Amino acid sequence: MDLARLSYFVAVAEAGSFSRAAAALHLSQPALSRQVQLLESALGQRLLERTGRGVVVTDSGRALLQHAVGIFALAAHAESDMQDRLRSPRGRISIGLPPWVARSIAADLVQGFLQEYPDVTISIEENLSISLREWLIAGRVDMALLFDPPHSPQITTETLLREPLVLVSKGPLPAKVKLAALAQRDLVMARGPNALRKLLESYTVPRGLPLRLLAEVDSVHTVLSLVERGMGDSVLPWSATKSGASPMTLSIAQVVAPVMRNRLVLSIPRARPSSRVTRFAEQLLKRVVAERLGQQSAI
Repeated sequence: MDLARLSYFVAVAEAGSFSRAAAALHLSQPALSRQVQLLESALGQRLLERTGRGVVVTDSGRALLQHAVGIFALAAHAESDMQDRLRSPRGRISIGLPPWVARSIAADLVQGFLQEYPDVTISIEENLSISLREWLIAGRVDMALLFDPPHSPQITTETLLREPLVLVSKGPLPAKVKLAALAQRDLVMARGPNALRKLLESYTVPRGLPLRLLAEVDSVHTVLSLVERGMGDSVLPWSATKSGASPMTLSIAQVVAPVMRNRLVLSIPRARPSSRVTRFAEQLLKRVVAERLGQQSAI
């Protein structure tokens, strides 16, 4: 199959018109039409049907479009792999992190990356998991760490860490607190939609245990500040309790009956070509998470 003719067909199919595609490709319309006809002749099938308003893709054309996505992705991967073989890769890589995770690992991540690739700019984008997931799909970030993301066919995921949720309080706590008892406490929590809030409510709502919310804030740091002032308790992943200004002043109890664990997931767009730089960033992320968060999460 002639890849140039395939690209011409894709251009016409996406534009819905030979004239618009010809203008975008800087070709004459008869020349473009001829190239598509040669592709149809080679395949022995009609790919496009002309209408008064442009063209309509046939069933065979839609099937070929799906194949074309994989073919051109493979070609992009091959080109990226050849670029990887340059002695000193250049460019930019963008990594999305939830704010309290960034507080824990961003410095090690940036330092480790620049030691290996000093000519590549690394950008750390901080936001909530729900926003980072949207940025992944939109191509704004190359990879991200997300908490408990819903499934998406556009993203590959790998769980790096599972850690228990704990109750955090200014006052004394037992080593363990049942979920039913937690629901009786005044809480300061992240505002929904939020991965942690959704996880907690996935356990409390079916059990008929409404949360007693005093305040809703977006930042884990602000949550811990309010708890440290005795304004209320909170439910957090264990490692998040280490990001406060003075965590030793807080009491921490594991939530049981049932035990709840969140998932910290490395997420990468399926359409993004893999490269030496992105592969190194993936491995570095895994190592830094294990070193900085993995040991903290065991209670």
